[in-house]
Amino acid sequence: MRLDAVGNVTVVAGELGVNRNTAFGWARKAGRSSVRLPRRHPGRDEYERLRTAGFARRVAARQVGVNERTAKDWDWGVKKSGTTRTYADGRRVDYTTGTVTMGGVTTAPVGLHALEKQLHPRFLTLAEREQIRDLRALGRSLRTIGRALGRPASTVKREIDTNSATDGYQPYAAHRAAAARRPRPKERKLLREGRLRRFVQEGLRRRWSPEQICHALLREHPDDESMQVSVETVYQALYFQARGGLKREVQAAIRTGRTRRKPRRDPDRRTPRFIDPMVMISDRPAAIEDRAVPGHWEGDLIIGAGGRSAIATLVERSTRYTMLVHLPGGAHDAESVRDGLVATIQTLPAHLRGSLTWDQGSEMARHKQFSMATGMPVYFCDPASPWQRGSNENTNGLLRQYFPKGTDLSLHSTEDLEHVAQELNGRPRKTLGWHTPAERLRDLLTT
Repeated sequence: MRLDAVGNVTVVAGELGVNRNTAFGWARKAGRSSVRLPRRHPGRDEYERLRTAGFARRVAARQVGVNERTAKDWDWGVKKSGTTRTYADGRRVDYTTGTVTMGGVTTAPVGLHALEKQLHPRFLTLAEREQIRDLRALGRSLRTIGRALGRPASTVKREIDTNSATDGYQPYAAHRAAAARRPRPKERKLLREGRLRRFVQEGLRRRWSPEQICHALLREHPDDESMQVSVETVYQALYFQARGGLKREVQAAIRTGRTRRKPRRDPDRRTPRFIDPMVMISDRPAAIEDRAVPGHWEGDLIIGAGGRSAIATLVERSTRYTMLVHLPGGAHDAESVRDGLVATIQTLPAHLRGSLTWDQGSEMARHKQFSMATGMPVYFCDPASPWQRGSNENTNGLLRQYFPKGTDLSLHSTEDLEHVAQELNGRPRKTLGWHTPAERLRDLLTT
C-alpha cells in the first residue's frame, strides 16, 4: 500500500490523482491515519547553502524570495507555530497573550520586543542570570561565578546588587528589570540651554564642522563629560531643527547647504587638454607623495556663475595651509592665472617653493613660464582624477561655504580673500591631530 511508504494521505492522493477527501475516506475505512509531514520552506535548503557559502543574510534572502525577518528566524533557529515563536534557548513567546515561557515559568514581559531583542554579547543573557542564581544557591563566590560565566566578578556583583529584591535574586525578574532600563528616552543634549549648546553654536558660527567642534570640546574639556558630545549628535540636532522649520538656519550651518542627508555622487568628469608638454603625476618624486617634505602645493580654480569669474586656490600638502589668489576681474585665462600664481608664490620663502600639482585645465597652459619665474616644477594629474590632488579638492569644498556656486566671484577683493584664508587656516583639522594649518606653518617658519 502506497500509504505505508509515504505516510501522508494528501501526498498519496496527489500521486494517485484522486480527491483528497476520498483518499481520507479510504484511509479511515482501512483503519489508517495520516502522518503530518514537517513543513519546510522550499527555499530553505538553498538559503542555507548560500549562507554556508558566505553570502550575507539580506542577499541570500533576496535570492530565495523570503523576507529578511524570516531569514533571521532561520539563522537563529526560531520555530513558528500559529502565534507562538520558540527560540533555540527554549524560550516561547506568544504574540496573542504577550507572555514568555521559559523553564516552565510563564511571565508577562515588560515589552515583548525588549525581551526578544538580540543584544551585544557584553550584556547578560537570561541563561546567564539563571546560572548566577543556581551558583549562588550552591554558595559559590563572585569570582567563581564570574569564571563560570567568563565575565569579571564585578559584573556579577553589579548584577546581583542592582537586580536583587526582598526575595533575593530572581533571574526572570532581573531580566525584565534590565529590559525595562535599556530604553532611556532623554532630551537631546543640544536642545538644552547651557555651555555645551553655546559652544556648538559658536563653532557653527565660525563655520567649523561638527567633527571639528567635537574634538575641540575634547581638547578643551577632557575631564568634563557634560561638555562632551558626539559628531552624530550635532548632525542629528541640525537635521532635527531642519525638520522643525529652521531650514534656512541649518543651511547656513552645514557646509553643503543640505537639510537632508544624501548619498555621495561622482563629480562631473572634465577632460580638457592643452598642447604644451606636461610632466605627469606618476613622475612626481616619492618625497612629495608621502608629504614628508613641506613646500609642495596643490592648486585649482573655483569657478563662478556662468564660468565668467574664478579664484585660484593653493594648498600646501604637508600643513594644509591655504592661499587664495585674486584674479582681477575674475579673468582666468592662462596668462591671468600665471601672473596671479607667480605673484602669490613669490611671497613665500625659498624652502616652501617645492612643486605645484594641478589638473589638466587650460588655465595652466603657461606652466613652463610659471616654473621659470618661480623655480617650481608643475606636475599634472591624470584626466578625470581629482583624488590625485585630494587636499585641494577638499579645501575647495570648504571654500564653497564662503563662495557659493552660481555667484560672481569677481566681487571679492584681495582683502576678502585674505580674510577667508585666515579663517580657514585657523580651523583645527583632523588630519593634523586637531591642530590648525596656521600653527603647522608657523612651526615650519620658526624652525
